[in-house]
Amino acid sequence: MRLSYQVDQISYEIGMINSFIEMVACGVKRLAISPPIDPSNLNIMLEASEIISDGFGTKYRFEESLIVTDIQSAEFTEGKNSILYYATDDAIAEYLDLKEKIKSLTEKNQYFGQKRREISFAFGRLLGYPDEVILRKIDSPSHIDPFVLI
Repeated sequence: MRLSYQVDQISYEIGMINSFIEMVACGVKRLAISPPIDPSNLNIMLEASEIISDGFGTKYRFEESLIVTDIQSAEFTEGKNSILYYATDDAIAEYLDLKEKIKSLTEKNQYFGQKRREISFAFGRLLGYPDEVILRKIDSPSHIDPFVLI
């Protein structure tokens, strides 16, 4: 289903980013992720992220390759960039720790089963998802990607 009104992609994504940053600033989420960003739009999204983050007093970090967990499919972000939003350094430190664990387990060919499930669950919690939503996402036979209007 499509809207009867034409919405441009950049404005739509900046609106999403603004909402995510506000959720972080208000403590609803410890970490938020921009929508997957086409590399050709990266500079404008970084500029918008800086302005909005400064306005809310939060921080952001460019992520060329978002971690792959069972929270969403790898295809959802494949070939795209993401920007992470956070208010406290412990939130981004926790994300980077998960990323390092994934790298280490992948190098040992051990990123599957219970270890992957635990990392996926920790990532979901970091994003502020309720436990039942995390479990629904990671237990789904097909990954449940976020709905994107356009």
